Amino acid sequence: MTIFDRIALALVVVGALNWGLIGIFKFDLVQAIFGDMTAFSRIIFALVGLAGLWCITLIFRKMCNHE
Repeated sequence: MTIFDRIALALVVVGALNWGLIGIFKFDLVQAIFGDMTAFSRIIFALVGLAGLWCITLIFRKMCNHE
């Protein structure tokens, strides 16, 4: 697992925790820290989304290594 993979996985975990907070407590941590749809909060959301897409490749790489 490369450092890029680890960063992507960490961002996905942050995104998952944020969605958990939104679903359970109606509290958006990113919005609370960086503001409501500011440029920086939108960058954070975009990075989390891209990290999620990247982590899809982790699933297929793991499957390919076992074959």
